[in-house]
Amino acid sequence: MQTNNLVLYRKYRPQNFSEVLGQDHIVDTIQKAISLGNIAHAYLFSGTRGTGKTSIARLLAQEIKTSSNDLNEIDAASNRGIDDIRELREAVTVMPFESDYKVYIIDEVHMLTKEAFNALLKTLEEPPKHVIFVLATTEIEKIPDTILSRCQSFIFKKPSLEILKKSVLDICKKEKLELENGAEDLIALLGDGSFRDTLGILQKVISASSDSKISTKEVEKITGAPKGELVNDFIFAIAEKDLNKGLKAVQQATEDSIDAQLFLKLILHKLRAILLVRFANDMVKVVQDDFSEKDFEFIEKLAKTKDSNLNSQTLIELIESSDKIKLSYISQLPLELVLIKLIKDVK
Repeated sequence: MQTNNLVLYRKYRPQNFSEVLGQDHIVDTIQKAISLGNIAHAYLFSGTRGTGKTSIARLLAQEIKTSSNDLNEIDAASNRGIDDIRELREAVTVMPFESDYKVYIIDEVHMLTKEAFNALLKTLEEPPKHVIFVLATTEIEKIPDTILSRCQSFIFKKPSLEILKKSVLDICKKEKLELENGAEDLIALLGDGSFRDTLGILQKVISASSDSKISTKEVEKITGAPKGELVNDFIFAIAEKDLNKGLKAVQQATEDSIDAQLFLKLILHKLRAILLVRFANDMVKVVQDDFSEKDFEFIEKLAKTKDSNLNSQTLIELIESSDKIKLSYISQLPLELVLIKLIKDVK
């Protein structure tokens, strides 16, 4: 499908605070402060990648009517030395061209050198009245306490799966794309709590799709996600205590170069759905909307098999194996071990 060099994350970047998703605690506080005229001279935005830190920084500048000529964005990963910050200190003394404020957004600020931080500190201690700094970081633990204490700090939340799914569905509607039920769920899961990564995955799928209809299988093929059948085989193996079937699923996922953490993530997602359908009648419709018709039939079937080996303890064992995957030299080994433990009752 032709996308005309479409960059979804940029095209659908929030244009005002009302379009920001999942960061209400930040948006509400900043908007109220602006309305009262209580604008801080320095903000620190921290959170994982793709959560909207620079987007909200730009919206803050927009809300206080800072023009593009008075908005400065600096990548600290490329401008991290003391000489760069000295140039910044000289630049901030110049009055704004067209606005009441000059806004400096310093992204990945944790990349600054110790000497650069010390130079920046002097400016933060006595900033010109016309200057506002917005520091953004994915690694707040690397920010010196002296810098932290001089900033108004906001911690950005990872968007929930539901918020990411909503974002995918809204954009697909605007782009006149038809997603098979469950495809948006997989895209959101693969996005791993990042708006940017989620829309990047959607971009990749759109670019490789031959038409405006996108199936779950298409998403699996294009993104390299494990096939739903492998996930189902792993879960079914636990339910029926069929070790060979489970080990074959793990082996096939390994041969397909599927990341073991991603494989387990999709297993947990589907197993959670099975337990919800079994124990929470009110959640059945929600789960049904999250999966394809074929997958929901699989989920419903296992949910009704109450003497199966699928229970909360199974979920706990699988969750605990997640950390072991990160540490294992052989990534699939923790999955094989947890299968043996769950199926053969090995302690």
